[in-house]
Amino acid sequence: QVQLVESGGGLVQAGGSLSLSCAASRDIFSFATMGWYRQVPGKQRELVTSITNGGSTDYADSVKERFTISRDIAKNTVHLRMNSLKPEDTAVYYCHAYRRPGSNYWGQGTQVTVSS
Repeated sequence: QVQLVESGGGLVQAGGSLSLSCAASRDIFSFATMGWYRQVPGKQRELVTSITNGGSTDYADSVKERFTISRDIAKNTVHLRMNSLKPEDTAVYYCHAYRRPGSNYWGQGTQVTVSS
């Protein structure tokens, strides 16, 4: 059973920064991709950023140049650094890991609130 445990959410003023972490219960190289999604009430969960096991990254247009995904291989942890936060970044952020078709794993979610 794969577990993803997120930490680091909270409340921040617009323009501020927050970092999220996602600790996996197994070697993160066993996942084809890991990433972060976010969701606000009444809307679909959307992809924020992802990283492949080869290290390639992808970002939603809305967060490019502001968010950075990284990983600590020794700690089986993926990080999300969020700078220049905007009120529209407010959401529950979920860590995601994908191994192969039918093998998707999710964290429990962590709230990020950006006040204006």
